[in-house]
Amino acid sequence: MRPSPHHARRARGLLGALLTSLVSLAALLTTAPLAQADTTLCEAFGSTTIQGRYVVQNNRWGTSATQCITATDSGFRITQADGSVPMNGAPKSYPSIFNGCHYTNCSPGTQLPAQLSTISTAPSSISFNYVNNAVYDAAYDIWLDPTPRTDGVNRTEIMIWFNRVGSVQPIGSPVGNANVGGRTWQVWSGSNGTNDVLSFVAPSAISSWNFDVMDFARQAVSRGIAQNNWYLTSVQAGFEPWQNGAGLAVTSFSSTVNKGSSSDPGTPGGATACKVAYGANAWQGGFTADVTITNTGTSPVSGWKLAFTLPSGQQITNAWNANLSGSSGAVTASNVSHNSELAPGGQATFGFQGTSSGTFAKPSAFSLNGTACTT
Repeated sequence: MRPSPHHARRARGLLGALLTSLVSLAALLTTAPLAQADTTLCEAFGSTTIQGRYVVQNNRWGTSATQCITATDSGFRITQADGSVPMNGAPKSYPSIFNGCHYTNCSPGTQLPAQLSTISTAPSSISFNYVNNAVYDAAYDIWLDPTPRTDGVNRTEIMIWFNRVGSVQPIGSPVGNANVGGRTWQVWSGSNGTNDVLSFVAPSAISSWNFDVMDFARQAVSRGIAQNNWYLTSVQAGFEPWQNGAGLAVTSFSSTVNKGSSSDPGTPGGATACKVAYGANAWQGGFTADVTITNTGTSPVSGWKLAFTLPSGQQITNAWNANLSGSSGAVTASNVSHNSELAPGGQATFGFQGTSSGTFAKPSAFSLNGTACTT
């Protein structure tokens, strides 16, 4: 039977609609990003790339027992973690995700290694999933070195312990407390025989946080175990398990390095020319200090951080005209809203009160946005 003109037009219309749908589907498949399939790694030092910018690594180095991790679109999870090691020694491994370079394995498009004096900010964010039937810490590993090396262990290791379960503790011994990034940390310092280790331990578990890695790098500089002309080589986050560990996960991670030109003194972290006057009034058991920063350069400074180390026995109890990170030992003072701008020749003044024991002394050195000032 020959189809009527009405049926023919209807068939052609259906065919046209089908072709249009197929073209739209092809375009969608061409332009829409495809989700990355999860990748399982059981090799001791197996690694893979996620998001085209971060490396996920199994990094099992302290045991021959099986460890497997699964890399996801946003992080990784430990799927198998056999065996255990003594809790008074090194952990089994450090499964982690990183931006930068680790034993010649560099993440795609990374700006690391980068000299500390050229970095304005290095924002990072993390979300962890914890378990209770294991002994571990959840920590960042931030590596610094005098050279832009990409091929091995660096000179200084900064660890940020977000959580610890069990009786494990950082390398070295506690040396006091510090306020960094708006949080209070117990600070540990020591050496593993190869490199210096500076650890910041949270008093209670932190499951997620956004912060600036440079706040911790400047702590290392102010404590004398790094210098502003050293290099940040990698920013890593993961877990150090001693016993078990299956189910631990990094559910999200980001790490960015923002560079400021060394010829742009207005960028925090960049080079600038400065002078610091430190006036103190001391009495038995206490003191006050008035600090004046002068921009002796030819360009304005927009936003400042002044780092210095209080002599032993001194502790700050309150301050004015500045926000302070740390109350003893390494201290960083940063601007408040009304004194953030320093024109060439301009000044900012702040002060603080504290307690002291023994013979009173003034800080021996100051650095503004990572550059040493004259006194």
